[in-house]
Amino acid sequence: MSTKNIMIVGVGGQGTLLASRILGNAVIKEGYDVKVSEVHGMSQRGGSVVTYVKFGDKVNSPIVGKGEADIILAFELLEAYRALPYLKKGGKMIINDQQIDPMPVITGVVEYPADIGNKLSALCDCTVTDALALAQEAGNTKAVNVVLIGVMAKNTEIPYDVWVETIKETVPARFLEANLKAFDLGYGI
Repeated sequence: MSTKNIMIVGVGGQGTLLASRILGNAVIKEGYDVKVSEVHGMSQRGGSVVTYVKFGDKVNSPIVGKGEADIILAFELLEAYRALPYLKKGGKMIINDQQIDPMPVITGVVEYPADIGNKLSALCDCTVTDALALAQEAGNTKAVNVVLIGVMAKNTEIPYDVWVETIKETVPARFLEANLKAFDLGYGI
């Protein structure tokens, strides 16, 4: 298998790191070599968080360069827009349509860009979904990350059962039921 490059982008506190663990553990179960690199911004203050996950027969470096990402999993609209240069031609972007205002918007220095989801849809192959509403339907607003993993899982060759088993092994027991439901809601998109 050729190396697959996945980039997970979001804002601190959205669960990007749990998503990367679920993804990494699922591909390990399938026998692939996996490299993960986490780049933390001011994550405790709502800053950007980026995680690179690369897997294949043999992976030497965890970093995904511009124009190399097969899939970008974006937990927030502006973070999706910032990550666009990393998407390879023919790649797929999966986007939560949630807007989380960064500090310059909160302080009134700049305005949050309008209509990002539609702009991205015109520029690349992407699925824009209200993952927050699906997470609420699943019973836990913090399960946005697993909703998005579900959407992404449908775009991989990894079997559904492997994803479910990995979630059961990775997510704490008290959150498992809601996260399994969140995964199924995302997988159904």
